[in-house]
Amino acid sequence: MRRRHGYYWTRFLVLTALLVATVVTFVAVGPSWWQLVTAAVLAAVLGQVMFLGHDAAHRQIFESGRWNDWSSLIIANLYAGMSYGWWQHKHSRHHAKPNQVGADPDIATDVIVFHTEDLPAARTGLTGWLTRRQGWLFFPVLLLEGLNLHVSGVKTIFGRGPVKRRPVEIVLITLRLGGYLALVFWMLPVGMAFAFLGVQLGLFGLYMGAVFAPNHKGMPLVPRDVRIDFLRRQVLMSRNIRGNRVIDTFMGGLNYQIEHHLFPSMPRPNLRRLQPTVRAFCAAHGIAYTETSLHRSYGIVIRHLNKVGLAATDPFQCPLAAQYRSSR
Repeated sequence: MRRRHGYYWTRFLVLTALLVATVVTFVAVGPSWWQLVTAAVLAAVLGQVMFLGHDAAHRQIFESGRWNDWSSLIIANLYAGMSYGWWQHKHSRHHAKPNQVGADPDIATDVIVFHTEDLPAARTGLTGWLTRRQGWLFFPVLLLEGLNLHVSGVKTIFGRGPVKRRPVEIVLITLRLGGYLALVFWMLPVGMAFAFLGVQLGLFGLYMGAVFAPNHKGMPLVPRDVRIDFLRRQVLMSRNIRGNRVIDTFMGGLNYQIEHHLFPSMPRPNLRRLQPTVRAFCAAHGIAYTETSLHRSYGIVIRHLNKVGLAATDPFQCPLAAQYRSSR
């Protein structure tokens, strides 16, 4: 649990330098279709920025809650253009009850159906056709997730719900998004500017979804009123991704999802060291510890979503059959 100040300050300085270098490159290249490469690089860097903001929000960087809060505000709002307040509220509910129907916002029914319990009616027509294939469409849909993340944050901070440090968030988000759009449309022709934004937002959303989806999608769902002890709730509903240092970097340490859920305030680089202890403890107590490769996890997610999609379009579905399909 010891803080890793050197590790995090190094990441912060490196990411800041990469963002500055990307902006300088953008200005130097000017109105050229090579800017789409710059957009792809920016999407990857912002993904790493969000992982750093995630760590700060979980109190992994500093002992002081205030320092962690302000770090999250700077990193998420000013660097990435995302609302820390919106994300923290949503993510805290997920950590409290992962994969529990009616409690985890990450499995709430929306464009993608993660379970059929709260589905008001069977999906038919074009919607039903798309839902039956939602597993195959899941990753293409993630190309819109980057835009959705920004819009959700803006709606929250300008909405009526409670937001801690609302004025600060509004100022930082306005500076970041307003300045970003102004720079893009000032430097590039309108068509090229929209193409740049499309590539950057699309790849950013795809990156975020590709990292977060393997962690819980396709794992067991907890019925609405079922109570489970903390250990089993966090271990049985989470999936680790097997890999190496490259996977650690790509996934921002979230490949150690089980350890992260058990010790959310543990600094990211310490999770790898903790894993053998957690795995051995689970084995000693007969608790399933799920770990697989990244490409196998994607296959699990796609098959799971397709099965749930078939259940969501069956007008004669049985609740028990639907639950069985979603847990397979």
